[in-house]
Amino acid sequence: MSTNFSSSRKPLINYSLAGLADIVLLLLVFFLLTSSFIPQFGVEVTLPQTQTAAPTRDQHVTVIITADGTFYVEQRQVIRTGLMEAIQSASLNKTSLVLRADEESKIKHMAAVGSIAKALNLRFMMATDRMDPNQGF
Repeated sequence: MSTNFSSSRKPLINYSLAGLADIVLLLLVFFLLTSSFIPQFGVEVTLPQTQTAAPTRDQHVTVIITADGTFYVEQRQVIRTGLMEAIQSASLNKTSLVLRADEESKIKHMAAVGSIAKALNLRFMMATDRMDPNQGF
């Protein structure tokens, strides 16, 4: 007794691409949606140029941070824990704070001064030197 497994039907040669097109479309939508949530760093912008002068000395509080983390408020040395009170007493009738930080000072010290300026409603500025155009980074 032998069983014949052959069929008189021909194999299916044409495939429906509708399912594949649906999958590709869903993948495209997925990647488009998720790519918009990736933060983009290093975006180039052209900053506006102004001709206004810097604020005069009596309009801002000057805070200096040295490379070793020493704080000075209006040329007086201040300990880290007394920084808020020193800036607050020096900022009477002043609208801004200028931070002069050594390039070797730590970011956490700069952030502390910036948060104190924000808490006291002072405009926060950081002083820099003009870079020589012939000198690279």
